[in-house]
Amino acid sequence: MQTLIRFIADGTVILAVLVGVYSLLYKIPNNRKYEAYCRILMAGLTAYLFAKFMATLYQPTGERPFEIMGVAPGAAYLNNPGFPSDHALFVTSILLAVWFETKNKVLSGTLLGIAVLVSIGRVAALVHTPIDVLGGILAALVGSIWYLTAPKTKKQAKQELK
Repeated sequence: MQTLIRFIADGTVILAVLVGVYSLLYKIPNNRKYEAYCRILMAGLTAYLFAKFMATLYQPTGERPFEIMGVAPGAAYLNNPGFPSDHALFVTSILLAVWFETKNKVLSGTLLGIAVLVSIGRVAALVHTPIDVLGGILAALVGSIWYLTAPKTKKQAKQELK
């Protein structure tokens, strides 16, 4: 069971990266890639900066759940209090980038499922609390404000190019 939890908490992040890379390389038209990649970079940097700002303002506890319970961690972690979850922030940022830039429902749905698995896995592995995971998701959502400048539909994107 521990191996499964470790895979869900850590291994599925690799799956999210692979799906994200495929989506962002092959599902964005070549004439829109530069603008899309700029938005993705700014969204990621904004989300990360906001997460660090949140961490300086609020830390629910100085110890992670596995430390409080006196057990071994069930997944990889950094030696910090854990708020907000970098894993949740990362996979949610990938999900939002794919959704807003490709509008591909299948790939976005797949990434949503992966993001939910990673979030549950991080809590089940006792390296994060649900508040940590929600904080990571919130930071990614704040970063997604950059996608407001993206064309809303493929038709609008084609019209902007004319």
